[in-house]
Amino acid sequence: MKTLSAAQIREAFLRFFEERGHRRVASAALVPQNDPTLLFTNSGMVQFKDVFTGREKRDYTRATTAQKCVRAGGKHNDLENVGFTARHHTFFEMLGNFSFGDYFKKDAIAWGWEFVTGEKWLGLDKARLAATVFDGEGGLPWDEEAFQLWKAQGVPAGRIHKLGAKDNFWAMGDTGPCGPCSELHYFQGDDIPCAEEKAGKKCQGVACDCDRWLEIWNLVFMQFERSADGKLTPLPKPSIDTGAGLERMASVAQGKRSNYDTDLFRNLIAAIEKTAGKKYGAGEAPDDVSMRVIADHARAATFLVGDGVLPANDGRGYVLRRIMRRAIRHGKRLGLERPFLAEVCGAVLAEMGAAYPETANNEPFIRKVAQQEEESFRRTLDKGLVLLETYISNTRNAAGHGGKAPASAKQEIDGAMAFRLYDTYGFPLDLTRVIADEQGFTVDEAGFEHLMEQQRARSEWKGSGETAVGDLHKAIAAELGATRFVGYEAEATHSEVIALVVNGARATRAGRGDRVEVITAVTPFYGESGGQVGDTGMIGGPRATVKVTDAQRPVPGLVTHLGEVAEGELQVGDRVELTVDRARRDLIRANHSATHLLHLALRETLGEHVKQAGSVVGPDALRFDFAHFQPLSTEELHRVETRVNELVRQNAGGETVELAIEDARKTGAMMIFGEKYGETVRVVTLGPSKELCGGTHVRRTGDIAFFKIASEESIAAGVRRMVAHTGPRAVELAQRIEDELRRSAGLLRSGAFEVAAKIEASQRRVKELERALEEAGGKLATAQSGDLAAQAEVVGSAKILAARVQGDARALRELADKLRDKLGSGVVALGAEVDGKAVLLVAVTRDLTGKVKAGDLVKEAARLVGGAGGGKPDLAQAGGADPSGLDNALARIKALASAALA
Repeated sequence: MKTLSAAQIREAFLRFFEERGHRRVASAALVPQNDPTLLFTNSGMVQFKDVFTGREKRDYTRATTAQKCVRAGGKHNDLENVGFTARHHTFFEMLGNFSFGDYFKKDAIAWGWEFVTGEKWLGLDKARLAATVFDGEGGLPWDEEAFQLWKAQGVPAGRIHKLGAKDNFWAMGDTGPCGPCSELHYFQGDDIPCAEEKAGKKCQGVACDCDRWLEIWNLVFMQFERSADGKLTPLPKPSIDTGAGLERMASVAQGKRSNYDTDLFRNLIAAIEKTAGKKYGAGEAPDDVSMRVIADHARAATFLVGDGVLPANDGRGYVLRRIMRRAIRHGKRLGLERPFLAEVCGAVLAEMGAAYPETANNEPFIRKVAQQEEESFRRTLDKGLVLLETYISNTRNAAGHGGKAPASAKQEIDGAMAFRLYDTYGFPLDLTRVIADEQGFTVDEAGFEHLMEQQRARSEWKGSGETAVGDLHKAIAAELGATRFVGYEAEATHSEVIALVVNGARATRAGRGDRVEVITAVTPFYGESGGQVGDTGMIGGPRATVKVTDAQRPVPGLVTHLGEVAEGELQVGDRVELTVDRARRDLIRANHSATHLLHLALRETLGEHVKQAGSVVGPDALRFDFAHFQPLSTEELHRVETRVNELVRQNAGGETVELAIEDARKTGAMMIFGEKYGETVRVVTLGPSKELCGGTHVRRTGDIAFFKIASEESIAAGVRRMVAHTGPRAVELAQRIEDELRRSAGLLRSGAFEVAAKIEASQRRVKELERALEEAGGKLATAQSGDLAAQAEVVGSAKILAARVQGDARALRELADKLRDKLGSGVVALGAEVDGKAVLLVAVTRDLTGKVKAGDLVKEAARLVGGAGGGKPDLAQAGGADPSGLDNALARIKALASAALA
């Protein structure tokens, strides 16, 4: 058996299938495109889902990929097992070969066997291999064809095992393509522990969960599509989906029992060893577990951030945050007291950047995100530790234990606190358990698990919220093909109406007043995509006119014109003229080109970590979201705005070329996070700016005319949003700002350039007056307190005072504090009318809060002024809409307090 590196295995696999007529297709992004039901790309076939179902056509019927995958949320969730087993990962690579109605079982099985056993390829020992086939279930027959095909390759019948749907029927999710599968398993040895044998049972061989037989190759015979009601519908053409995990293939080819001992992880763990000053022993010791967790999670974090996912408190960003924080916690376990995750992410890129250059190009940003998240989380962890120590101290004091609780009287950290520490502060339950045990406490684990179940239910992936592509549009695209877009060259053209959609259904005609979608063979209308809004305009035919209010691209390549039939009747087959609103498009063009120049200026000003994280380009404004971790200073905003306008004035010519995606990457053009690129892309050059973009742009940068920033704000952790205008809208904004400045200057009776100084002087004067008023209020409260204290009535050994006074809520609190001090032991109730409303305040000296509570008194009295209130046992406040009830409310408080203290 050959000893191949993981990189060699990856390349050998792709080359093997290329030589057999397969198109080498780049890995899809980890955020699935056009499939909001999936949290992350979790298998190689995700990017081909619509090809398998026949809804999308490509210019090849065979493909091979090395797909980056993540399983860390939703149905496919391996997160909590990572580090404790030899195989579980959050991030992994899936090697795949696919047939879209081309070859089927015979070739798939023959090629799989050839690659795995061939001396030119992987060269595994045939005697250590076994195959599995579907045994039949749910009305489906067993896969006798696959059984015979494995035999034809020389696999003995005794090593071809029939397994049920649990093991040998594959589905991507609850809906979508699925079918029976057939697997290859590699025998690692009987010396590997088996839980079944430990329980006194027999090892189940290839069907066992132990690692004696390791699945390395999975052939899915894609024959059906499962609908939401569970019905299986035969696919138009049976297809093949092969999945072979690179990590497992490498462990077998390199003779390793654990994926973490392969060269995929060796350098990562070495980097962690160096940072931690500890040695990895590949055992079950806690340090080894932590190093495996960090190595795996650094890979996941690197590729997720590289594909545009940022740490957040919901959705995909929440899963990334959990992954990163779990790695950081394990770093602290190793004794790493300074940030380390960014360095390990760098080691990931050093190991895998050649295979995934689009991720390697984002290294500065990936490191920045990792550093920022770790620094933030370490502060949070420290706060959690203080919270837990305070909780333990308070619980112990409440029970009367001055030091550690005696073993016979162990106290408990309740489930709610344990969950709060986990969810808010990142404490795993076992860390809380260790600290609790050190302090003589136990943990309410049942309560913790109950809250965890509630959280899992809340965080179960229900979809991204994006609009799923409808079956209708997919069917139209599959039947009629792509729309030819000529809008880069023209704003008007003639074409034939090839489909109509009225009220959500296919139609052959549409009459006056109908809301309609018009599909033509050719169009100059830009369908909304890449952040650019769709064009508007008119469609005119021999018998009808349609006012187009939007153009969409619901399926890659298909443009639909949305609008209303203004007059006449439109029919499929009509020859029509399509005319774009040119003035509106010119505004959109200017704004879109300005986003490219803005992106460049931001990177020049703030650093190369800046990446576009989204945009909306319309006729009135441009909105640009970008990765950055702090607000821009006034100076930075000026530098960015000045740089963009400098590029505008240079009036550089725009240049657009179409290139193969790999050639485009070599030009150094910017690629946008999360964008799905085809085999051929457009490279748009505007002066020094070069980006991949399918939008419409100005011919020269001078066409933008003028650029003005309107706002800059945070929209998420690490993501800023800038809104700006160009051309006439930028002029309007500048004029509005100037008008406001003139108006402000007039109100302040100053020149335009003296407004800020005048406002600062006014603010200083206001603060001086506020201080003087506060001092006067304090003197008044002192004077009033002396007079009012004399009015207090003695009840038992305490005093009660209830009185109407003047002043706002703040003045009442100051007065109540002084009266409470003068009474020594007693209850103070004050009422006042403020701006036509009632204010009540009750203060109780602390020696009396066991008998009478301020909060109870004020709640009872608040009803008499038509309001509500509450507070602490020693101080409470209420407000109400009816000040006429103040005297009754004060009398009620006095009566209740007297009864409680008598």
